[in-house]
Amino acid sequence: MGVPAFYSWLTEKYPNVREPVKQVMGSSSDTNSPNSNDLEFDHLYLDMNGIIHPCFHPHSLMFPPTTFEQVFENIYAYIDRLFSIVRPRKLLYLAIDGVAPRAKMNHQRSRRFRTAKDNEIAELEEKKLREKYEMMGKRILPVLESQVSDSNVITPGTEFMFELSNALKSYIVRRLESDPGWKDIKVIFSDANVPGEGEHKIMSFIRSLRSVPGYDPNTRHCLYGLDADLIMLALATHEIHFSILREVVNNVPDEQPLSESALLSTIQRAMAEVRVLDESNKDYKKPFSVWDKSQSMTILPQNYEFVHIWILREYLELDMQISDPPEKFVFDLERIVDDFIFMCVFMGNDFLPRMPTLEIYEKGVDLLMHVYKSEFKNLGGYLVDMQQVNDPHFSFIKLKRVEKFILSVGSYEEKIFHKRTEKREKMLKRILSELEQSRKLDADESDDDSSDVCITDAMCPKLSTGVEKLDAQDYCTNSISDIKDMVENTKALKDELKNCLRKNSDIFKDGVFSSDKVKLGSAGWKQRYYKEKFSVEDPKEIEILRKDIVQKYTEGLCWVLLYYFSGIPSWDWYYPYYYGLFASELKGLAHVEVKFRHGTPFKPFDQLMAVLPPKSAHALPKAYRDLMVSEDSKIADFYPKEFEVDTDGKRYLWRGISKLPFIDQEKLLNTTCELESAIEVNEAVRNAETTDRMFWRSSNSCAEVHLEYIVQHTEKREEFRNALHEDQFIVCCDLILRVASLRAPRLLEGVQIPEKTVFENDISKTLLWHEYRGGRQPVTRPLVNRFLRRYEVEEQHWRAKEATDEPVMHKNAGTGWSGAGRGNGSGSYASTSYSNIPQNRPSPTNYRQPPSSAPSRGWFRPQPPVPASSSNRSSVTPSFTTNVNRSMESFRPSPIQANSWRGRAMYHNQSGSFWPSRNGPDRHQNPAWQGQRPTWRPSCPNAGYGNSPLPTEGCGQGRGIGRGLGTHSSDRQ
Repeated sequence: MGVPAFYSWLTEKYPNVREPVKQVMGSSSDTNSPNSNDLEFDHLYLDMNGIIHPCFHPHSLMFPPTTFEQVFENIYAYIDRLFSIVRPRKLLYLAIDGVAPRAKMNHQRSRRFRTAKDNEIAELEEKKLREKYEMMGKRILPVLESQVSDSNVITPGTEFMFELSNALKSYIVRRLESDPGWKDIKVIFSDANVPGEGEHKIMSFIRSLRSVPGYDPNTRHCLYGLDADLIMLALATHEIHFSILREVVNNVPDEQPLSESALLSTIQRAMAEVRVLDESNKDYKKPFSVWDKSQSMTILPQNYEFVHIWILREYLELDMQISDPPEKFVFDLERIVDDFIFMCVFMGNDFLPRMPTLEIYEKGVDLLMHVYKSEFKNLGGYLVDMQQVNDPHFSFIKLKRVEKFILSVGSYEEKIFHKRTEKREKMLKRILSELEQSRKLDADESDDDSSDVCITDAMCPKLSTGVEKLDAQDYCTNSISDIKDMVENTKALKDELKNCLRKNSDIFKDGVFSSDKVKLGSAGWKQRYYKEKFSVEDPKEIEILRKDIVQKYTEGLCWVLLYYFSGIPSWDWYYPYYYGLFASELKGLAHVEVKFRHGTPFKPFDQLMAVLPPKSAHALPKAYRDLMVSEDSKIADFYPKEFEVDTDGKRYLWRGISKLPFIDQEKLLNTTCELESAIEVNEAVRNAETTDRMFWRSSNSCAEVHLEYIVQHTEKREEFRNALHEDQFIVCCDLILRVASLRAPRLLEGVQIPEKTVFENDISKTLLWHEYRGGRQPVTRPLVNRFLRRYEVEEQHWRAKEATDEPVMHKNAGTGWSGAGRGNGSGSYASTSYSNIPQNRPSPTNYRQPPSSAPSRGWFRPQPPVPASSSNRSSVTPSFTTNVNRSMESFRPSPIQANSWRGRAMYHNQSGSFWPSRNGPDRHQNPAWQGQRPTWRPSCPNAGYGNSPLPTEGCGQGRGIGRGLGTHSSDRQ
């Protein structure tokens, strides 16, 4: 998972690292043709767990898969799409997560126990809603039995993972036989029985590949995955030509639109089948399900983007310049990159908890970078030297410098906690105000709707508690319109369930606020932290505990660094506390001695016992289940039915910390060892440790070039001759990577550095979060770039829809500068308002200087959008102006636009305050608003027209409470 929200921070600060992927939506492409993105890649690596999870429980599908085979079909389609985007020319590497090191198991255990608990709550809520709909006379689709209802089976050792491994091997052979784009590549498959996390198995392969004599340092790598730590891992390889392929997750609709034609065709087929059975007098009814292959296999097309590591390196080279370096200092970008990776470890990850001092949402990484640059001279140099990564004395980490660095970060704690407290108080006041308004509205509505039926828990037992299984005849007795109503009712139920669960996860709902026992920033907050989080109060006990935490945390820093740069240093080590320490409490870090015992990985069944909750005991082999669910089990205390979730100071339940008992490794392994002899033969295969498998076509003459240096071909060699000519076949063999004499993590000789694309004016001055007043971040160039980037991504999704000329109407909330409201949304522009706008718009990279009289501070002022039409949609691009010192981006219409475009803004100018719609030249008659924030937002009884800063914000018409009435136009359909 990496650092939560790290990717959002990175792309906001360094927007040019992203590049939209060009792909043909909804049609097949020739994978042997040149890449449409003007980038050719040699190797494609797939972190398969990032593919398995969305295919297992896709949120975009109305009807999710219910069988293993349906999930496998989704995965095949997903891989095909990624392969079509990247089109590797030499190698495809598919890596599934195997048994994880113990340091990661604690995180997996917590996540799986929470998943089981959340699923249980969701099932109860869904049952209540189904009973409610039944009482209201609304028929809904039944719940079908499913093989894939529990996502916890996506863990090594389960039947699902074993079947998936076999399915993917068959898939690889089929593609090598039939797809022209696959014929010249090697395919390496690392399944769940190969120990290690998928992304780290990939990095181990890359490190070994770099050590091969004759390796091309200009090999182009592409890695697919959504985990934020993939960026750290890619940087740690010191491979210049490295890109990460990601989905644009914030641009995906919540649910795939229901295909009416597919639904009707399914219903007609089912009705025809029932008639045939009835005419032949067969006493059999074929079950009808709208979850048939034609629909459940459909995956919603996604937008993708590349994250280019070489551009990120350019940003870091400029942004990490040391203004006051020590004597004889030599700037080394490779060591700067290593220090950046190390600093990000303090933000928390899957192996170490986040320290309370730092929050990614509060620009914690910016603070670390600021301290690093300002204190570099006092530190005495770089924090780490990863060229010494293999030194057994851990000389690669300079602990004295690290202690000085982190204590300097701790000096900002009081200011950070003070502002954090201020923001919390403001948020609580705002929520209380919104709740009060909501209660008043609910009271008014209850007077009008007093006749509505209210479903209570007391009424639920009167209803049937079971879910009735309906077959084809039940559906066919209804008209097609009735079936469609049932589907729409089911969709409404799902939406209501989603909203209900979201509301329940908000601890502040109904004005019930969680306690804040520590009260960071108030006098005595450190003592309260130890009391509440570690249950110690005596100063001597606190000091003993603090020293032990410092010891374990320092070990964790070294462990993570080694894991990123050279591989797993210890399979057994883990951080034995739920919480981290404050930065100011890490005193004595320089005196810690670090030693690791390498150990061995768990067997798959042992890991299942370590991470699965009792609700998922069905995924275990039969002989192991009683150990988890029986009260008489020797390890019953490992599997509590209830456990504490610490939400102190948190707003949402999902941000709470699950305080599960840590697994006693020796006790667990001794207990499971007694049962290994009772494992059935077909189950023993799932518990075995295997190695990577390599597939290639026999006609691929370059398949084994260089591989003899990094792999060992075992006797286990297979040949597949099913569909090819006799002289061509698919070869498969085991691979064992060599790990000796790895090259240092530095640029290799002969690498070609790409031409620079980032310059000094692309680096904006960082204002630390705790230094500016108020909750809203000052407007900076990165914010403008974020708007521009969002526009580009939206337009790509938009172009894919241009083939349909049918108008689309949505009900949505309008957003813009004049307010917000509920109403009908339209995808068209008000052409009468914008007919005179010039069509030749500059690109977003062209900036116009404002007049010298322009104010240095102000608000976003967007250009009016060009009318949407089939001829000019592809050329619609927002343009902006900027002032000289870039302290404020100014969005001012050109003189031609200001004269030809009649802005229609309704506002009240009471008490000198002004809330402009920012879309008309008449606002320049009162320039005073530009120098101050508006203090009053009126509720206008008349319609006002406003434009959002991008033509993608949606549109709507309706009355917004306390916000006025506004109509907002956009291109969004």
